[in-house]
Amino acid sequence: MKYQVVIVGGGPVGVALAVDLGLRGISCLLVERHVEPQRIPKGQNLTQRSVEHFWRWGVVDELRAARAMPPEYPMSGIIAYGDLTTDDWYAPPLRELVNSYYYQDNERLPQYRTEAVLRAKLATLPSVEARFGWSMENVEQDDGGVRVTLATADGAAREVIDAEYAVGCDGSHSQMRQQIGIPRSGADFDQVMVLAVFRSPELNEGLKRFPERSTYRVMRKELNGYWQFFGRIDVDEGWFFHAPVPKDTTRDNYDFHGLLQRVAGFDFAVEFDYVGFWDLRFDIAERYRVGRVFIAGDAAHSHPPYGGYGLNNGLEDAVNLGWKLAAALDGWGGEHLLESYGTERHPVFRDTAEGFIAERIETDRAFFERYNPEKDAAEFSHAWQEEHAGKSAPRVLGYEPHYEGSPIVAGPEGAESGAHGRHTFEARIGHHLPPQILSSGRNVFEELGPGFTLFAFDADDAAVAGFKQAAVRLGVPFKLVIDNGADCLAEYGARLILVRPDQFIAWCDDEVPGDVGALMAQVAGHR
Repeated sequence: MKYQVVIVGGGPVGVALAVDLGLRGISCLLVERHVEPQRIPKGQNLTQRSVEHFWRWGVVDELRAARAMPPEYPMSGIIAYGDLTTDDWYAPPLRELVNSYYYQDNERLPQYRTEAVLRAKLATLPSVEARFGWSMENVEQDDGGVRVTLATADGAAREVIDAEYAVGCDGSHSQMRQQIGIPRSGADFDQVMVLAVFRSPELNEGLKRFPERSTYRVMRKELNGYWQFFGRIDVDEGWFFHAPVPKDTTRDNYDFHGLLQRVAGFDFAVEFDYVGFWDLRFDIAERYRVGRVFIAGDAAHSHPPYGGYGLNNGLEDAVNLGWKLAAALDGWGGEHLLESYGTERHPVFRDTAEGFIAERIETDRAFFERYNPEKDAAEFSHAWQEEHAGKSAPRVLGYEPHYEGSPIVAGPEGAESGAHGRHTFEARIGHHLPPQILSSGRNVFEELGPGFTLFAFDADDAAVAGFKQAAVRLGVPFKLVIDNGADCLAEYGARLILVRPDQFIAWCDDEVPGDVGALMAQVAGHR
């Protein structure tokens, strides 16, 4: 059987990629060994950028309706020292700080509910077929395509699938990555962590001393910068919990109930639904592509569930790769376009892992080495509230993934892509398009086309005719939006803004470039 793309791994990243490609008319086969999503409440936090994808896929209302907690319930958390009975706690502002810079607000719901929304959308797409209960056994490729051998879980049925491309979204132990020979490297903190899922109305009652929040993090010097972390699944009794435990810990040799009570600081009844373990480490694949085979999500990069970066980066992988695969298959993407997937995404995740996850662990560790409540309680309390709490907002405001160094944007020479940046409404090459309201009353996001979109403020059709002509010559899907909105021009600081299919700015300026054809060839991967 012949498909354009075979996707191995039907977690949220794999299904998101299939949805993105299916909406672009690309024929896909999705292969997933689990028949139903696993009901483990990981990947709860969706950034504003991720929710923009659900809006574009036409299921943002379904996503928000799938919340386990009321819509008005705060998504941010409590950070406490010692346990949850302390007076040393604060409630920092988190991702809601940057809502205005995106077209959609952030969201919080268990990953299995997110997967259910994506699977429901997948079922409506005629160009996508899903095989749940199947796994990949082998992948081969040559210049003409890929061949993937599949089998059912019981081994009773096998099938060989031919496709033009294959993508491994099959997790941190990716068989696809191993078979195509991509090594990974990273940092190992040599720490085992427990994930416990449980129910306890009494814990909910005991935490009513705090304002309503979704998460409760406890920190102490002896934790070496690591967290003990309660997260709500619902507002009544559902919880999950992460914490460091000894290396030899098993489900049977450790008092998890006692650990929960020590972290909370009070006794409460617990009914466990799940206890599992994970290693505190992050790994990044050396590259994200070998020939016609790509990797995405945890197959390409995995890290501790600190800050919700994993799922959100995986969804961004899917969106970045989706439009580029479609461009290659539809014939207008240049030879450099597919290679730019790894060139753009790899430095973003490395910067995320090193500059936001590992750096935060080291910063917290250094704080407790400097300040000790047992030696000077007053000094500690002041630093806890002023210094430690004050770092939350800059960390959120400074996480702004971008592709300034990408070869397919017209950015400055020597620029580098990464996760550190700043949030602004100014239009910047390689950065996400901020939302603005046009003179028509519509948001710029409502005017974006499926391909490249040129916003021309205070300009006429004749002035930008060269963009249309170049797009026609290259076969690039293109939409022109002319608007006289002075407010947009003032905020963006540029009269002309060329936006990619993934809502990142490929080029912007006040004047038409001297060689429009060369610019369009570059952003389409032909140069």
